[in-house]
Amino acid sequence: MTVLDISDTLRPHGLFIMGQDGVRILIGTDAEWWNVFTSSPEFNDQVKDPVDRWSKRILGDLATRLGAQAFFPSDGPPYAPFIAWALATGRFWQSPTGMMVHDTAGLMISIRGALELPTPHASTGIPKAINPCDSCAARPCVSACPVDALSADMAYDVPACKTYLAAPGGADCMAQGCRVRRACPISQSFARSDAQSAFHMKAFRG
Repeated sequence: MTVLDISDTLRPHGLFIMGQDGVRILIGTDAEWWNVFTSSPEFNDQVKDPVDRWSKRILGDLATRLGAQAFFPSDGPPYAPFIAWALATGRFWQSPTGMMVHDTAGLMISIRGALELPTPHASTGIPKAINPCDSCAARPCVSACPVDALSADMAYDVPACKTYLAAPGGADCMAQGCRVRRACPISQSFARSDAQSAFHMKAFRG
């Protein structure tokens, strides 16, 4: 199965190849994923961790078919080095906010897993990428966070973020997703639904 074949197999599940580094491909959600996921048994069975369980079912099945090894961000500790893997693909970079940015997803990154293939696959069909932040003069993401929880110069201030989300002022972020992610021009073209963002925000806030 070629990389293009893998892409075709992933597409009906709302997934796409976000990057490739030799034998390893990173797989994330596209704009259609929410419609696929909300029709799944994992979303509707009211059991804990529906996204992780869905990811392991779909990508685990594909890994078996490919003779590949699957890795998931939720597995650990120890956790697989997904950030290092992503940066090595040449399609992810550190943004001015400290979060990773992707050439087509912007800051709306949701890596669901990685597949380590038995042999390298040519990256035919995967576009050559350019860091979108390099041509973004306005950089609206930098000033988008109301509590300055995100910066390339410091660790993500999770307590400040969650405190804000629990207050009345955080209703916008809870309903539509993180303001910083939404501020990115590339994110805006990725078309993630508000419902999906609200689902992720609720899970994050706990």
